Amino acid sequence: MSLYRIAISWNRETLEVDNSRVAAIIVIGCGGTGGFVADGLGRMLPRAIDLVLIDMDTVEERNLNRQSFTTADVGLFKSEALAKRLAGKYQRPIQYSVLPVGVGDLSRGIVVGCVDNGPARQAIADRLHDGQWWVDSGNGRNFGQVLIGNSKTEKLRPSFLADLCARLPLPTIQQPAILAQVPRQRSCTEAVAADDQGPTINQAMGALVLEVVRRILEGTCPWMQLYLDLDAGTLTPTMATPEVVSRLTGIRPSRLIEKERR
Repeated sequence: MSLYRIAISWNRETLEVDNSRVAAIIVIGCGGTGGFVADGLGRMLPRAIDLVLIDMDTVEERNLNRQSFTTADVGLFKSEALAKRLAGKYQRPIQYSVLPVGVGDLSRGIVVGCVDNGPARQAIADRLHDGQWWVDSGNGRNFGQVLIGNSKTEKLRPSFLADLCARLPLPTIQQPAILAQVPRQRSCTEAVAADDQGPTINQAMGALVLEVVRRILEGTCPWMQLYLDLDAGTLTPTMATPEVVSRLTGIRPSRLIEKERR
């Protein structure tokens, strides 16, 4: 099976990946996974790439045992608390917003979604620019998935050239069930009693998301899906190939591949 590399853009003459045009990484959802992703991005991103954090939720005491916050952050907006702390920690400017993602337009760049409900994911899908890459993360107690995509089905022809992949179905097309996830409306006491997440799943998912972003920026990411199961001790990838996209969308593989110019 041929391996394809995700490309922000490509040069059709030289078949070279050009991912240097990424202006920003936008993290939407700064709670469990998102907080650890934001910290890792603050450390590893080149300063030429802006880091933007978006979250309208505030820090609660129940967040402290699994999320990247301290008691001093309680009551603050999650995006604000992280942006101010990480800006000092890594000596770089970090932008933040406390408005819902559906309110305004998204910055151009890679969107990292760390939200936990369908309406928030739909809002991201509605605000993406055409061809803008979206890395979506979701998890349960001891398992989770990362989905990578940037296009509606009708925009996928063609998607592949030589060993490069410029378009993949949106995460909400790859796994429509993530749109059915309802927002949590439980009290703090009920949430703690339910114990619905393991103590390390957020860090583990954060590390996977960071690796995906790093590889996209380097032009070496071959995946469109990653599935982590901490109970089984497994990480299962789904490669970005015309055959996989064909199975998801019904488009023939030959129509997904652009013929090289001679």
